Amino acid sequence: MVVGLQARMSVLVCSEGNSDIEIEFVVDTGFEGFLTLPPNMVAELGLPYIAKIQANLADNSKVATNAYAIRIIWNGIERDVVVLAMGRRPLMGTALLEDYHLSIDSVKVVLFWLMKSCNLL
Repeated sequence: MVVGLQARMSVLVCSEGNSDIEIEFVVDTGFEGFLTLPPNMVAELGLPYIAKIQANLADNSKVATNAYAIRIIWNGIERDVVVLAMGRRPLMGTALLEDYHLSIDSVKVVLFWLMKSCNLL
């Protein structure tokens, strides 16, 4: 979906002991990681801590942030990915979009899975 000038996509987050939660993420093609969530959302979800890392921001500055494990359902498949606890809104980065074709127009966002071609020679 497109809201204003932002492309947004929903991801189903698997929550232990609770029902799965759908979260809407802003697509950020400048972010090379998987996902970010505001720290309060990470705390509410009770995600397992991985490590403190240095993240590079768009202005080329660095900031220390915490990385957590999160299980999501992406394209119908459960995946374990890394989520960074930072910012005010959930962001989706290009690591999650790898092997997909992302098409954005002023009305909708479309995601296509790309088949890897094989060279048999």
